[in-house]
Amino acid sequence: MKRRVVVTGLGAVTPLGVGAEAFWTALKQGRSGIGPISSFDADGLPSRIAGEVSSFDPAEYVDPKTAMRMDRFCHFAVAGARLALEDAGLPEGRELEAAGVEAGRAGIIVGSGIGGMSTLENQHRVLLERGYARVSPFTIPMIIPNMAAGILAINLGFTGPNACTVTACAAGAHAIGMAYDLIASGRADLCIAGGSEASITPLSVAGFCSMRALSTRNEEPEAASRPFDAGRDGFVIAEGAGILVLESEEGALARGARIYCELAGFGMSCDAYHITAPDPESRGASACMLEAMRSAGLGPRDIGYINAHGTSTPYNDRSETQAIKMALGEHAHGVAISSTKSMTGHLLGAAGGVEAIATALAIHEGVIPPTINLEEPDPECDLDYVPGEAREAAVEAALSNSFGFGGHNACLAFKAWRG
Repeated sequence: MKRRVVVTGLGAVTPLGVGAEAFWTALKQGRSGIGPISSFDADGLPSRIAGEVSSFDPAEYVDPKTAMRMDRFCHFAVAGARLALEDAGLPEGRELEAAGVEAGRAGIIVGSGIGGMSTLENQHRVLLERGYARVSPFTIPMIIPNMAAGILAINLGFTGPNACTVTACAAGAHAIGMAYDLIASGRADLCIAGGSEASITPLSVAGFCSMRALSTRNEEPEAASRPFDAGRDGFVIAEGAGILVLESEEGALARGARIYCELAGFGMSCDAYHITAPDPESRGASACMLEAMRSAGLGPRDIGYINAHGTSTPYNDRSETQAIKMALGEHAHGVAISSTKSMTGHLLGAAGGVEAIATALAIHEGVIPPTINLEEPDPECDLDYVPGEAREAAVEAALSNSFGFGGHNACLAFKAWRG
């Protein structure tokens, strides 16, 4: 029999604030975390705006000497994990076993779409300007995406399953889904899972600009991310991390943990269509949602909320709307949907983690965050996207969608926990 999996800790590092409480408060208020790029000189680029994590000091979470040997995306991951563990009421490091969690049955699955891009760019510059002998010996460990999961295991002493999902913008959701499978199948009792990304760099932004994927609404940063709006012109790149603590229900109850909700199902699929564009017939995204509901024992009418992938790109928003209609049938017009990317921007490989946190809190608190900047709906996007203001609603079950370049699709199904 499949074991029940519950969410007991949340750690958010976002453009809206650090910590789940700050993040959630901003979402409910409909605040935007988008502004002009400050981390490098973006003059000359078509898109000069981003969702940056401001006022973040890695020294609050990582020893300064150690932090120098880690990329920014690892800083975010460590911060998110420490915040999630604190929120779950769990000790750090090897003291975890004193709380009844066996190290060999504690896993870490943290995804990243790109990994240490800033380190890659900086060290390539060193190579060209000063020669190979001046390239840091920490270059490779700093850029590889799996290092966030590896560093967390080293710091925490978790010797159970450890992996990194690298599936573009679906990486964070795939990581959470993998952790869910490990606990549900009995191969782990507890997992730290989510995604981390720090790709607001000259090369990343230039690359996305060349694809014409980014919004160029530079004079109105806060209004640039506008999912499902007729005037949307691309996504806004962002950074941060979203990390959850997942536990078996029996383990959480045994230690008296506060439970936010149940992670009840997971679906994944591939469009098998194009390297960047979604399938215009939305078959892969729809199949992914259907599988998440099936594995959770849910039907379309059970779903009260969907945290949409909702990137604010012309193709994605139309395709996702169509996928929701295919998966939910007539109920598609009766479900509340929102894109929190309207406020955070697109955190790429961390998006699924951050949006899973938003979905868990929507169930736990009975509040659906809004889609801001939705002023003139696209006629082809004709569902209830909770425009402008948060909405109080009892949510018994919800889905969180994440779709990535390469056609990678992931969907997480959450339920209210009733014991």
